[in-house]
Amino acid sequence: MPVDPLWNSTTALQFAAQRQPGALIRIGRQHHCWTLAALADRIGCSLSTVSRLERRTRIADLALVHRAAREVGVPPHILMTSLAPPPATATTTTRVTASQRDAEEDPMRRRTLLAATATAGPAALLKGLDDALAATPAPPGAGPLDSRLAGTRALYDHGAHARLLGALPGLIGDAHHTVASGRNLDQARLCAVYSLASGMLIKLGSYDRTRLTADRARTWAEISGSPLAAAAAARELAIVLRHQDQHGAAQRLMLSATDGLETSGLRTEATAAAYTQMLCTVAYTAARAGQRSEALAMTEEARRAARRLPQATPPGRLFAISLAAVDLYTVGVHWALGDAGAALDAGKNLRPEQFPTAERKARLGTDMARAWWAWQRPEQTAHTLLDAYRASPGEVRDRPAIRHIVTELAERHPRTSGVRELHAAVTRVI
Repeated sequence: MPVDPLWNSTTALQFAAQRQPGALIRIGRQHHCWTLAALADRIGCSLSTVSRLERRTRIADLALVHRAAREVGVPPHILMTSLAPPPATATTTTRVTASQRDAEEDPMRRRTLLAATATAGPAALLKGLDDALAATPAPPGAGPLDSRLAGTRALYDHGAHARLLGALPGLIGDAHHTVASGRNLDQARLCAVYSLASGMLIKLGSYDRTRLTADRARTWAEISGSPLAAAAAARELAIVLRHQDQHGAAQRLMLSATDGLETSGLRTEATAAAYTQMLCTVAYTAARAGQRSEALAMTEEARRAARRLPQATPPGRLFAISLAAVDLYTVGVHWALGDAGAALDAGKNLRPEQFPTAERKARLGTDMARAWWAWQRPEQTAHTLLDAYRASPGEVRDRPAIRHIVTELAERHPRTSGVRELHAAVTRVI
């Protein structure tokens, strides 16, 4: 599709280079001869919101920026330039400070999150990632990007969260360097790097950071044109929206991404696996919103789709989903719906050996432990979490919600079998 000459004009290119997406939206609106009110009607917000969006350089709502930019016709590559962090320089160091929302969290939640973050890796590791998100680091050139990306995915699969945090800044720098080639494959790789960062940050409960990395993943997915990259990026953003209590937005995003995959015909195993994974995420999102019938219907549809997939996921597949993995999602769906008994029943035949990675084996333990805890069975909760810890310590130690269960076990059931051992393992300084 030809690009309107407006977007190759000096004015548009300068606004993009100056990181002013609002100004790009303004000139696009004026190019269509639309009023502020007209654009507000088209994107479903108030006139004053559009006015602020066009005037401000600081972005408060990335989803709204994307919606407005698409409406006025800003090309994806121009929008990406305006949203990208400034390039690295030798003389400038930019720091990202905690948001006001972080500062206003209740003290218990904040202490829990800080404890989890400190255990997951030194604070310097998160600061290093913050700096990489604020100003793209110079590429370290530490080896072929494909092999390094595979290596960092392996760290995620093994629950090596501190090592993964340490590797991400250099990976971001190298991946940004490669997209200068203009190749769609390199753009999809950069999307994958940001999706991986999002998955890691979700585990730490760092949702403000995740909102940033997930949106960058979506931007690069759009530019690359990869439907699988787009699905992965949409899923990460939906998860963080769900954690920020934006259930409606999360559901709309996931349903749109799922519909897009379905219309592709699901002609390959990779797209069929992506479709199945998206159905699972839609089901869990609906459950968190209290929508029982929708959640259970989507879960059953995911099980039907998973029956067409191989039981053993091929190495390197972006969406490692199987029938056993769908059954594990079913445990989470019932737990989210408040039915711990149904959750335990759904997971009673699942075994760690059905899952290919340490992260998934441990996730089986933590999901079942949540159900046991909701069922008021402290001993089963403790022993299930110990099994999860042995599979992947990070899945128990680094996730704030799971650490909270460990803390409550120690406070309320200190003499119960397994509790003291679990608490000592999780709180041990490493």
